[in-house]
Amino acid sequence: MGSASTLIPSKATSRIEARFRELRERGDKGLVVYLTAGDPSLEATGGLLEAVEQGGADVIELGIPFSDPLADGPVIQRASERALRAGTTLRKVLDHLPRWREKLSVPVVLFTYFNPVLQYGLEAFARESRRAGADAGLIVDLTPEEAGGYIPAMRGHHLDTVFLASPTSTDERLERVASLSTGFLYLISRTGVTGERQELSKSVRPLVERVRRFTSLPRAVGFGISTAAQVREIQNLAEAAVVGSAVVHAIEDRYPLGGPEAVGDFVRELKGGR
Repeated sequence: MGSASTLIPSKATSRIEARFRELRERGDKGLVVYLTAGDPSLEATGGLLEAVEQGGADVIELGIPFSDPLADGPVIQRASERALRAGTTLRKVLDHLPRWREKLSVPVVLFTYFNPVLQYGLEAFARESRRAGADAGLIVDLTPEEAGGYIPAMRGHHLDTVFLASPTSTDERLERVASLSTGFLYLISRTGVTGERQELSKSVRPLVERVRRFTSLPRAVGFGISTAAQVREIQNLAEAAVVGSAVVHAIEDRYPLGGPEAVGDFVRELKGGR
């Protein structure tokens, strides 16, 4: 696959970099929101993306449903199952994204597992993601050691590559992950899978502080962030909080009753701290 550390030509400022710069200049912190493409349907996803942005999301992670989502808890697993039953595929998401993108101004990160990307083809995935209007990729189960083909393909099409770091990561691993990430660095707040939690892990602060030794990239903390109070707590430590399962849960519970506006209202609560 080649070396993941191969030098890649520098690129123009990305939409993600611009958004975090705007936040920094305002003295503000970011909210990254995850939702699963195709849940409850591809037709509904466009309206949900608009509602999430209007609710205050600074970055959207658009999940590509996968049949074996090892890092996801039951809420996102159910969303993936619903999306797959509705016929959602990576190709269909990339086909729909240009139309969704027309009504969005925030960065969109394609959040998925390596199997669909590898089957699609690394170069084709990067090329068509760029064409569709995506800004970055986050491949949950792709390790730095196996990213040698992926990173040049993404850089070649001016897409950011976001990697994960966890409380169990060694300093050597943190340095390596930080060196391969662009846009922002995703910090997992706890070991285990995604899901709503009553309180934040005590491992968050040490991880956030350790990572700063290796990168000046914005740090976004996710896994288990589900309330406005927890969002504020994370934003006091890092540059952004990531909320996934709680938003997907809101789609599951609120969308059938109130449509995309009800989900947007939930994101607004998270953003505003009410």
